[in-house]
Amino acid sequence: MTRRSQEKLRVQASHNKRLIRVLISLLIACLLFAAGFYVRGNVDLLTRLGFDTGKNTDTTNPGMTVSGSTYDSLSARVAEVQGILDNASFDELELEDATEKVLATLADVAKDPTLRYYDQARYAEYLKDVSGSFAGVGVLFAEYQNKAYVVDVFEGSEAAAKDVQSGDFVVAIDGDRGNNEGWTQAETVKAVSRDAGESVVLTFRRPATLDAEGGEEYTVTLECSEAAKENVSSKMLEGTIGYIKLSQITQNSDDLVQDAIVSLRKKDARCFILDLRDCPGGFLTQSVDIASHFIKSGVVVEIQAKDGLTTRNADGQTLTDAPLVVLVNASTAGTAEVLAGALQDNGRATIVGQKTMGKGTVQSIQELSFGGAIRYTSAYYKTPNGYEIDGKGISPDIQVSKADGGTDNQLNLAVETAFDLIGGRPKTEKASSSSSSNASSEGEAPAEGEAPAEGETSAEGEAPAEGETPAEGEVPVEDEAPADEQAENANP
Repeated sequence: MTRRSQEKLRVQASHNKRLIRVLISLLIACLLFAAGFYVRGNVDLLTRLGFDTGKNTDTTNPGMTVSGSTYDSLSARVAEVQGILDNASFDELELEDATEKVLATLADVAKDPTLRYYDQARYAEYLKDVSGSFAGVGVLFAEYQNKAYVVDVFEGSEAAAKDVQSGDFVVAIDGDRGNNEGWTQAETVKAVSRDAGESVVLTFRRPATLDAEGGEEYTVTLECSEAAKENVSSKMLEGTIGYIKLSQITQNSDDLVQDAIVSLRKKDARCFILDLRDCPGGFLTQSVDIASHFIKSGVVVEIQAKDGLTTRNADGQTLTDAPLVVLVNASTAGTAEVLAGALQDNGRATIVGQKTMGKGTVQSIQELSFGGAIRYTSAYYKTPNGYEIDGKGISPDIQVSKADGGTDNQLNLAVETAFDLIGGRPKTEKASSSSSSNASSEGEAPAEGEAPAEGETSAEGEAPAEGETPAEGEVPVEDEAPADEQAENANP
């Protein structure tokens, strides 16, 4: 090999070494670049290596004892803000006022329309027991979209004389407009239940329909009295049909309906009409027991709670298997809808009238450790076939709207339907077992809401019309705990 060739090889080898060193340097730079991304996101590793990450690794919010991530916790976010204000701001919060406003706002933005916060004073009023001798104002209250409204006014009452009408919504009681959401049925009943002779100032709003906004407001002063309206009344229609009117489902409605069925059977009733129009509901257990008078066996209602589905079944205490027609309208609500749905799904009754309100939720009350309570939806009612009642209502088998005027066309159609179920009218109709039956000579059924005449049966209901407060162990539909029939869950 010549000298020139050797020199050429040395130059080439030197060039290759430099190229290899460059490639190695580039590889190391790439590895360091990738490692930087990994290490920069690993706060624990950087901390162990002694680097200051510039981040607060304490899971406790500033100045507070509440732990949690502010990325997914409302309480942690509020705690962080309060901690900053406590440590660095000259501002001072009035705790009770701030609590009420924050929780009221939370209730406003929640998807649960029934959620509301009661401060200590309102909760004490809510817990007031009105199951004793308290008087009322002659009005039966129901609830629509979580607001109390008048579903019936007692004939001859001061409320009737001052033109309080069905469909009027409660706006204020003694000038108090309630929480931001207004007054619920339960709150209204408790607020107007007072000693006989005491007065209550009520402000109502009269919309064109239940769904309508606005409407003229008016204020009346009503004196509380002990006048009561029967929760259950019954009579014979046209000598063949046993008619039972259920105004509300109270803690003794089961016994009263049972007495009515037995009495009408003794008068040779061949079929029955159960009138649930304008019935705001009440006790779930009573609704189940009333259904059991007509249903031999099977599911009466399904209750969907967060922890699962439970059912209530007929108890086998059937009183009659005679054909049954059930009357409903847009003011049939709560456990009255449960009753109608159970009779319909079990093929036990023909439903006549209008679609019901669609109020199929269960509300619970939970006391708070710092005082007061929250009310929230804890369960939903479904019919035996799994149909959700809330927001939908029960659709009648035969649809008929209430006609204007004095004629009760819905009841007349229910009577004709009842005769169809027993094969038509008898060739020789018996005279009404009630000497003062309200049926006309042409066979027209009495007008809805007409008071029972002499000879008709009226149950001596215990509750005043504005709603009987549940006895210990039960609550009305808007407050009933579904699993164990406990009263409102007042204990944490």
